[in-house]
Amino acid sequence: MRIDFVSDVSCPWCAIGLKSLEQALERVAGEIEADIHFQPFELNPGMGLGGQDIFEHIAEKYGSTPAQQEQSREMIRQRGAEVGFTFDMSKRGRIYNTFDAHRLLHWAEGQGEGRQRALKEKLLEAYFTKGEDPSSQELLVRVAGEAGLDQAQARTVLESGAYADEVRQREYYWQRAGIRSVPAIVINERHLISGGQPPEVFEQALRQLAEQEEETA
Repeated sequence: MRIDFVSDVSCPWCAIGLKSLEQALERVAGEIEADIHFQPFELNPGMGLGGQDIFEHIAEKYGSTPAQQEQSREMIRQRGAEVGFTFDMSKRGRIYNTFDAHRLLHWAEGQGEGRQRALKEKLLEAYFTKGEDPSSQELLVRVAGEAGLDQAQARTVLESGAYADEVRQREYYWQRAGIRSVPAIVINERHLISGGQPPEVFEQALRQLAEQEEETA
């Protein structure tokens, strides 16, 4: 089973959705084999260097009040805790451009089984748990090493601008496919599950789709 996980590293529901999906895959282990590919989606492709204050950004983008933002942050924190992901909202003061992170993820996909997934998890942790800047190339190089990737190669990728065209092409592909919000989980290039669903929802969907695939075969 191929799973394309379309997401951004600055999307809290993507962190929740990934943890939920991973728990669902653990529950169906031995019955369903899945290969996850992380696909790029930028929530804020025009974000400049240095990013923007998160409260200011959300107010401008969604028109939400400070009280509404606080309520949303608490809900996200609780949902994260339920699936084993730690959101430290006190450290997430800004939102950043994530294009370089997507370039590095694209490179990591070809660096061995599990490397891209490990990098994705480390990037989500760096931003949401530690409050670090995912647009910083120094941070990206360090996190690449933590994910078991070659730091020298990661630095070369970042400094050279490699994979920029490939990432933009993939972003365009998923936009043309109708993806407007993330996370978007596409199974076998045909079936879409949207949002940071609970593990039970992913598990049920995976089992149903696996049965459908067997019947079709």
